[in-house]
Amino acid sequence: MVLKNATILVIDDDVDVLTALRLLLKPLVKDVVTEKNPSNITSQIEKTTYDIIILDMNFNGLVNTGNEGIFWLNKIRQQKPETAVILMTAYADIDLAIKGLKEGASDFLMKPWKNEKIIETITTILNNRKSKNSRKDSLNSNNIEIIGDSDVMNDVFVKLKKVAPTDANVLVLGENGTGKDLIARALHDNSNRKNKPFIKVDVGALTASLFESELFGYKKGAFTDAREDRKGRFEAANGGTLFLDEIGNISLNQQIRLLTVLQNRLVTPLGSNEAIPIDIRLICATNIDPKVLADEKKFRKDLIYRINTVDITVPPLRHRGTDITELAHYFVALYAEKYNKNAFSFEPGFISKLKNHDFPGNVRELQYVLERAVIMTDGSVLKPDDLVFSTIERSTKTNTLETQSLNLDAVEKNAILTVLEKYKGNVSKSAKELGITRAALYRRLEKYEL
Repeated sequence: MVLKNATILVIDDDVDVLTALRLLLKPLVKDVVTEKNPSNITSQIEKTTYDIIILDMNFNGLVNTGNEGIFWLNKIRQQKPETAVILMTAYADIDLAIKGLKEGASDFLMKPWKNEKIIETITTILNNRKSKNSRKDSLNSNNIEIIGDSDVMNDVFVKLKKVAPTDANVLVLGENGTGKDLIARALHDNSNRKNKPFIKVDVGALTASLFESELFGYKKGAFTDAREDRKGRFEAANGGTLFLDEIGNISLNQQIRLLTVLQNRLVTPLGSNEAIPIDIRLICATNIDPKVLADEKKFRKDLIYRINTVDITVPPLRHRGTDITELAHYFVALYAEKYNKNAFSFEPGFISKLKNHDFPGNVRELQYVLERAVIMTDGSVLKPDDLVFSTIERSTKTNTLETQSLNLDAVEKNAILTVLEKYKGNVSKSAKELGITRAALYRRLEKYEL
């Protein structure tokens, strides 16, 4: 049981609360440490690594911020971003608790609490962390890390683990910048072909004249500049994986040539009459809506069936909830090291500003935004004003998977985000404008991981 090995720190200025939680949790976990003074948090987590910190939202004015819980939450996130934090709050502080979730807290508990609810919440967090770690152990290789613990990414990981060991052809779908190439690489690295070549080709960028020579190769003298024999990408990937990116952008004539090779498992280099047998696992990717691919005037249906034994859809960043916090810590640490800067901490509001942006450019846009912030910031604290979002992504946004989604969940989520932004996170005003109760809005915030 995951509880048995857990270490928990409880921080509250009410001695009765500390005593009650210690008595409740002590028989269930490895260790429970209680702390009355939040000013000791920094030293406590410096000397000991805790799996979970249970943090009260209000103290006796030791920090003059107006919302001490958020202040100390940010301190913990800066010092130990991997530690899960559960906020404890009274009903009157519920808006702060929601704000805390946006700042990276794992969950919140209402006072007075129910013992079963506390145990259930802790167990869920520990189980999620355990499955996340085992998932990363099995899916990460060659220094490629797929970061995320949202429900939508968990669905992707489950599919990856099932599909990767097979030789099934996979079509990876998703908007630009979502990380389709990382998924393709993870499929290869966790397959029986992992010690064989992984060859990537951006077929959408190949002209008609280059398409056949790049994919199928050529013999010396096949055309003017063919001064020597050259293997095509199919032959180079023999025994391994061939990843054809932007597959939705190739012409109908190119589709016919590709289909012939996939059906016969033979390639004939330009200038040769000899067919070469190939043994590849095929992975394709596109940002085009599957409904567009289904139009036979644009894409052959028989080719779709050939490349799409299994499809994996990579969700847009705006649907990935708390993954933004984890990705932000990852990229900031990455670029701090790259540019020889000291470790950064985040000012309150930094993560909230990231979460309130819809990121039409997805993870790639987030990466560039954070790289710029690290480069341009003089100090060691990143502030909301350090985040500058490009207008390029908005002006060039095309007909990708969910540009104008009419999915009811997507419409509802976008409406909630718009109203929350309008009222700067005020739940009461937002619920009133949406025409629902506060409790109903809380349920939707939890549902969409907002």
